[in-house]
Amino acid sequence: MTGTRHASTPVDAAVAERVRELLARDGWTQRRFSEAIGLEETKLSKSLAGRRRFPAAELVAIADATGVTVNWLLHGHDDARTHTAVPRGAARTESGSDRGARARRRILDAAWNLIADRGYHRVRTADVAHACGTSPAAIHYHFPTRSGLLDEALRHNVKLAFDRQVAALGEVPDPHARLLRLIDLQLPSGLLLRREWSIWIQVWAETAIDPARRALYWDSYDRWYRSVLMTLTDGADAGVFVPGRAEALARQLTALIDGLGIQVMAATPGTSPEEMRAVLHDFIDRAVLLRPATHDTATEAG
Repeated sequence: MTGTRHASTPVDAAVAERVRELLARDGWTQRRFSEAIGLEETKLSKSLAGRRRFPAAELVAIADATGVTVNWLLHGHDDARTHTAVPRGAARTESGSDRGARARRRILDAAWNLIADRGYHRVRTADVAHACGTSPAAIHYHFPTRSGLLDEALRHNVKLAFDRQVAALGEVPDPHARLLRLIDLQLPSGLLLRREWSIWIQVWAETAIDPARRALYWDSYDRWYRSVLMTLTDGADAGVFVPGRAEALARQLTALIDGLGIQVMAATPGTSPEEMRAVLHDFIDRAVLLRPATHDTATEAG
């Protein structure tokens, strides 16, 4: 018996249509676009024709390459309600499709990588220009200050996390499974996630000494907190998580994730992404899950 063929759905067809619009908008050929997102051209062709679904990782890659959000790809607008909170004033689909918009995305990608790998204070404008094959003047045109580059790197972090969560959590209806998946999506394992954590840690350090940066940080971090809170609230409403404690648990859980992530990034002896996951799962088992009543283990003598 042959393998089961993917049955096209209206959602798949709509996503394929939006991706085709993006290719036409930006002048991509299928070959160049498949190379840009790291996908075999035959798979891209099948997806564009509606014979293959774009999995989560491909949706994230498409959104990153074109400046749109995964929410827009899936639903046609950035603020569609999903299982993750929508950013306030960040992670919006770019309306510009001209050469300038693409140049800005290329500069931001280069700056984000450099800041994550080397550190904000060690990255010069000339380094960014060299990394993306342009001039320092072009960098200054799109990002007049080096401080502005760090702010944009933080916004890029928010978009990456938002896209990843929208793509991965949409088909996870069970709140407990969704919370565990949400945690996995934040573990500092793999180059991309470690770079995101590096940016966050640097922003935390800068925010501690630069009050002017705090509003952007609060806005950006708020999205992550609200995503955790949404999941905990859904679980309490479904009778899976303890009731009446969603906000307190969201603060405890996000603080625990932050602290453990910093320890992993600092290579603290005895820490690892796997150990971080185990500690978080233990917290959820003990503090979040609503367990059914158990029989009294005490037995009568005799």
